[in-house]
Amino acid sequence: MPATRLQGVRKQLGYKAEDVIRLVIQRAAARGIPVMSATSLKTKLSRWENGHEQVSEPYQRLFRDIYGRTNEELGFPPEDTDDGGAAELRARLAVARSVDAETVEVFRRQLDQARHVDRQFGGVTVLDQLRANIEQVTRLLAFGVGRGRREALAGVLTEAAALAGWEALDRNAIRQAWEHHETAKAAAREAGSPILLAHATAQQAFILLDLGETAAAVEQMAEARRIADTVAPGLLRAWLAAAHGEGLAAAGRRDDALRAFDAARALLPDDPVDPALPYLFLGGVHLDRWRGAALCRLGEAEAIDQLTAALPRLPATFVRARTGMLADLAYAFAAAGDRDAALTHARQARRLAVQIRSDRQLARLSALVLPT
Repeated sequence: MPATRLQGVRKQLGYKAEDVIRLVIQRAAARGIPVMSATSLKTKLSRWENGHEQVSEPYQRLFRDIYGRTNEELGFPPEDTDDGGAAELRARLAVARSVDAETVEVFRRQLDQARHVDRQFGGVTVLDQLRANIEQVTRLLAFGVGRGRREALAGVLTEAAALAGWEALDRNAIRQAWEHHETAKAAAREAGSPILLAHATAQQAFILLDLGETAAAVEQMAEARRIADTVAPGLLRAWLAAAHGEGLAAAGRRDDALRAFDAARALLPDDPVDPALPYLFLGGVHLDRWRGAALCRLGEAEAIDQLTAALPRLPATFVRARTGMLADLAYAFAAAGDRDAALTHARQARRLAVQIRSDRQLARLSALVLPT
């Protein structure tokens, strides 16, 4: 039984104390935060994890970064949310009333930058910042942003919460990932956007897949397709069909899964880039790698050719996607009985997963059974 939540998270993720100390020092250097020496941190970490001393700032922030967890999940005290009474309420109302189109655009630019960083470097660098942005936008909405701007701001909140949820899933913070997606769905309803709601609903279903709740995941993905039917552009409907296809593959429904990917291919527009859907990448290599992942789930030998052909076509900035593809190939080669190829791809995947702190892929690789 862990002495504290902080210790429990470390053990859950399989980190050694020396790994955590190294990550704290590295993250502090990246943020420009002065911290104590490795020797002193070793003593402090023991005291913090055993509840002998409260973790102080800036170490709380560093732990949130390296573990991808919230204050509550780490056992830290909540941030001070005292509203200061009537004066503070008036101030918050005034700030909410000052929200204009430029304010919304600032939040959107921050979100676009977070997406770019996430694809290449993983969630370590942006998850905590996303959580702060989500809290800020939520507070603005709670204190009465005017109609019109309110829907636009809720739309930004949907996208930010969905991205944070996906990053939290990559850090294996399952509950946090689920809660972020619930925030995203509620904000999508506030924005009056079935497009955003369908995307958040389908993406949340991947959490169910990770939990082994396959039937529920398939049902939720089908519901997302129903939400988007007739109102969403072809790019989103294609993405939803592919997501449904992966869910069906996880359920072992081979023919239904392949039909879903055929539907995705048919729905994909000639120009697969839509500025209104900056969170979707499905053109070119992306649908091919997704189909390869589904074939891997099905145990199909074709997965090896599909993924091997797609891998060199993946843009270099999609590091998280490359990690997942390498892990898929490790599993596909293992299923084919090729130990050496499986081991080679697993090592490559592990190196990238450590680099971007993808605890989800690290856990998956730890479960890989190599052929004898």
